[in-house]
Amino acid sequence: MAIFEELAKGDPAVAAYISIHNMVVWMIDSYGDDAQRAVVAAADGDAGVRRLLPLTEPGVGSDAANVATSAVRDGDDYVLTGVKQFISGAGEAAVYVVMARTGEPGARGISAFLVPGDAEALSFGAPEKKMGWHAQPTRQVIFDGVRVPASAMLGDEGRGFAIAMSALNGGRLNIAACSLGGAQWALDRAVQYVHERMAFGEPLAEKQSILFAIADMRTDLHAARLMVRDGAQAVDEKAPDATMRCAMAKRFATDAGFDVANRALQLHGGYGYLQDYGIEKVVRDLRVHQILEGTNEIMRLIVGREMLRPAGSASMRSAS
Repeated sequence: MAIFEELAKGDPAVAAYISIHNMVVWMIDSYGDDAQRAVVAAADGDAGVRRLLPLTEPGVGSDAANVATSAVRDGDDYVLTGVKQFISGAGEAAVYVVMARTGEPGARGISAFLVPGDAEALSFGAPEKKMGWHAQPTRQVIFDGVRVPASAMLGDEGRGFAIAMSALNGGRLNIAACSLGGAQWALDRAVQYVHERMAFGEPLAEKQSILFAIADMRTDLHAARLMVRDGAQAVDEKAPDATMRCAMAKRFATDAGFDVANRALQLHGGYGYLQDYGIEKVVRDLRVHQILEGTNEIMRLIVGREMLRPAGSASMRSAS
């Protein structure tokens, strides 16, 4: 978490891009067999190699258990057909971990496949024009009868959704950490600016309203940082409530990060709106963190459902 926070101080979009790669590498290492790890490791000599997780689909969005992309068995192969939407780095990655339906409706009918970036019948949509994250391309990934061997299945058949969800705990924490880093950079710039900016004969830093704003921003970031570390501890300990604690951390930290960056822009006045100061870029880049890796509304759904489980149906322990 600390590494992604520091990387995000340099560029939140680049740090977040690396976090996606990191999440997919973890999936392959945790669920792949020796042959799959060897194939992926062989590409590591190329400094530009990346791995991506095409999960979201048009018309499905946060309802990941209802993916429509299909994987039909054909002899010793599977044939993948469907479209993935909003895929960061699409067209640039060497390997994709693809969730496709191999069985019944719902989560249990989804399997995961390793698909090489140069596979025949694999294509990509036009680059999306986005509010932020301009450092990385975002495109559709289109599977028009992409054929992969049965050995390309990651883990067991029907386990794809579970694999993706287990990876998302870490992915959500990484995105939360990226929000912290970007917001901390913006706060540091704001502190410097209010010392330098004179208004009505004195520095802005002498104004009580400015002191209160800076204090609130620092407090919110500190609270968010503690929540992210708590989520990381839950993952490391394989705590039964790890998913809930990661969801809470992701929701709180990405909301706080965007809010702090936005307030840092406000403290800069008109200068904050100019590209020269870099604040507006951080605001734009952090906004999407409240949407990806599960929207913050979905994070609330995860927490609420866990809290309202009937007594005895799930083992929960205090996050304190």
